[in-house]
Amino acid sequence: MSLPDFSAQSELFSTAGLSASLFPQTDRYRLFGKVVYPRLAAKRALLEQCYCAENGRTALEPVLLLGISILQELDGVPDRQAVEMLRYHAGWNFALNRQLGDPVFHPTSLVNFRNRLAEHEQSALGFTMILDALQAAGLVSRQSRQRLDSTQMFGRVARMSRLDCVRESLRLVLQALEPQVGAEQRPLAWGVLWERYVESQTDYRAGSETLARKLGEAGTDAWQLLQWLRQEANATWLAQPQAQLLARVFGEQFEIRAGEPAPQCQEKVAVAASRTPAAPATTVQSEPKRELSQSAANPATAQPAVPAEPQLTVAAQVVSAASQASATAKAHPTETRPPGQHQTPGQPGQPGAVIQPKDKKELTSERVQNPHEPEATYAVKGQGEKKKEHVGYKVQVAETVCEVSLAPGEPTRNFITGMVTHPAYQSDEAGAVLMEREQSAMGLEKPPVQYVDGAYISAQQLVAAQAEGRELIGPAPAAMQRDGRFGTEDFQVQVEERQALCPAGKTNTQCSRLVEAATGKVSYRFEFGTPCHACPLRERCVGKGQQHRTLVVGEYYTALQARRQEQTTPAFKARMKHRNAIEGTQSELVRAHGLRRARYRGLGKVKLQNYFIGAACNVKRWLRREAWKLRQAVSIRTAEVAGAATS
Repeated sequence: MSLPDFSAQSELFSTAGLSASLFPQTDRYRLFGKVVYPRLAAKRALLEQCYCAENGRTALEPVLLLGISILQELDGVPDRQAVEMLRYHAGWNFALNRQLGDPVFHPTSLVNFRNRLAEHEQSALGFTMILDALQAAGLVSRQSRQRLDSTQMFGRVARMSRLDCVRESLRLVLQALEPQVGAEQRPLAWGVLWERYVESQTDYRAGSETLARKLGEAGTDAWQLLQWLRQEANATWLAQPQAQLLARVFGEQFEIRAGEPAPQCQEKVAVAASRTPAAPATTVQSEPKRELSQSAANPATAQPAVPAEPQLTVAAQVVSAASQASATAKAHPTETRPPGQHQTPGQPGQPGAVIQPKDKKELTSERVQNPHEPEATYAVKGQGEKKKEHVGYKVQVAETVCEVSLAPGEPTRNFITGMVTHPAYQSDEAGAVLMEREQSAMGLEKPPVQYVDGAYISAQQLVAAQAEGRELIGPAPAAMQRDGRFGTEDFQVQVEERQALCPAGKTNTQCSRLVEAATGKVSYRFEFGTPCHACPLRERCVGKGQQHRTLVVGEYYTALQARRQEQTTPAFKARMKHRNAIEGTQSELVRAHGLRRARYRGLGKVKLQNYFIGAACNVKRWLRREAWKLRQAVSIRTAEVAGAATS
């Protein structure tokens, strides 16, 4: 789309000519049009990158759409109501520099505008514009004290059981392939799969054994369907998102093991297509090419080909695992199968592949919880009565910290400097790294002082911050207690000197440096030998079955120990009070702007939503501060006039 001509100057009959009594100097819509909208118009060149300047019909003005998107979050209205506000609300027209009688547009234009920003990787554009404007106004500096915290965000879909997730993934694949795969191209099992996963539902009153059997059955069906799709003639179908999602769900939920020699299968009459009468048996037998491929019917002899395109690697890995399992079947045959295991057919006297659901302990948090929103992942926080589970995303919020006391009635001087949305299963430490990258891309420097909670504190992070000359203010995680015995924090450890002092005042007799081969993680093991034998505190220190006390700490334990000692001092507790305000900021974002629940599906669109929420929150704080300054100026002038009159 090409862009229309644009001018930020008001015309004769615009809403800017309305009476000041309708929009006083402190009105937020008047302030939006005076302070915010000109800054958006000045950055129009950034929006032009999302449009084609010399092709297509003339588009709607992007500066107008961006301003509407921010006002939407400011007033909490959906797309359809936002268009109605343009038609009837004088304040919105005044804020957006619209002319009286200007035509409105369809609400889907706002949807297309957001999609355009997401497609061109400009989701943070509105947030960055407001942040740059705050820097130009002197309200935010490139390097400032900050506080950081995270909050959970629910996805648009609910969490599914394992059986429902696999069955729904199969249903989506079948429905996506139905208009593309002709009746003569479909495998014989198509009708059975269609009836089982599209036209039927699971009876939730069934017992656990029945549901386990259905889970294994669904895994076998998914594996055979993927085997059929991996044929060279079906490569384009396998590359579709629904098929790739099925391959991912299968790899997360099931494992392929070598099976026992499979008996010869008897021929059955299969349905050739869904929603059509069953084909005669003679017709099916006369067209062997319509059956499942030999690799699907006989996984023991399947030889997976190397995928020609990168998007086929998921299914290729599944097939490769099946081939490896079948190759070792003769050496390690499976005698019995518990409920939930299903064996794929093989040639007479040759082993098949057993599709077995993975144990719950083997499932990871990043697995697909619902195929309708695969990017919404599972996370849990707390234990016992405080345990909170959700499926969705996690949002990191960074805010400036002004340590100057505010005057009575003065609005906050703190503004949001980062909104990072990432998968829910990722830790807060990983979120802090993403926040650092985002702020660096926006031109912000690392904060000299950062206030966080215990989830962001580790020995390695403390050492890294100290090396960079920064302060990371937050409580260190407590050491694990064991049966009332002395914990690690009761020992005075100097890792650099390889010396530790126990509660009884004895030093260690040996120190070993340990390096994990897989991760390269370095730790130190301190051992207290003969001093433990006659120690009066032995029962409170040495565990049962141990001859002496051993202590294993990390490479940077000295910094962690120093923080645990520091956090008990009154000075540290006083500094930690600056972190508490981030809880109020998150409450504001949740209650006033709907940060708790995603309005869209997919991580990209949720990021866009949260960036607009952060921009609207900053605009609201900015306008309140501008209105307060105007009222203060009026109060000062009034006091000066009164003083002059009395004198």
